[in-house]
Amino acid sequence: MAEKKVKVLIVDDDAFLSGIYATKLEIEGFEVVSARDGEDGLKAAMKEKPAMILLDVLMPKLDGFEVLKRLKADSETKDIPVIMLTNLGQKEDIEKGLADGAVDYLIKAHFVPAEAVEKIKKVLNLP
Repeated sequence: MAEKKVKVLIVDDDAFLSGIYATKLEIEGFEVVSARDGEDGLKAAMKEKPAMILLDVLMPKLDGFEVLKRLKADSETKDIPVIMLTNLGQKEDIEKGLADGAVDYLIKAHFVPAEAVEKIKKVLNLP
C-alpha cells in the first residue's frame, strides 16, 4: 500500500505565491490543498483535516487572525498546527499570531519556500 502523504492546507489569496509553495511541498512529498480566502480556508480545514496549515493574514472575507481564532476555538481543528505566512511583519502582528495559537510566524519576504518546508517538517517531526 502506498505511503499516506502528509496533507498541508495553504490558505492564501495570492494564487501565484501559494502555487510556488504548493509546488515545493508536492516535490517534497506532501499532499497540498489550497484555499483562496479565510472562509474557504476554514471550510477546507474542517473537511480535509490537514496535518498543518500555512495561513496568510491579509485575505478577503476573513483575515488570517480571525481564521486562526476560529480554528483554535473549534474542537475539531484546535490541534492542527498553524504557521502564519504573511507580509505583515510588525512586532505586534507577530506577537498576536503567536498568542492566538500559531506555532510559527514567517514573513514572506524573509523566507524562501524551501525554508518554509523545513519549518513544516520540524513542527511535524518529519525527516
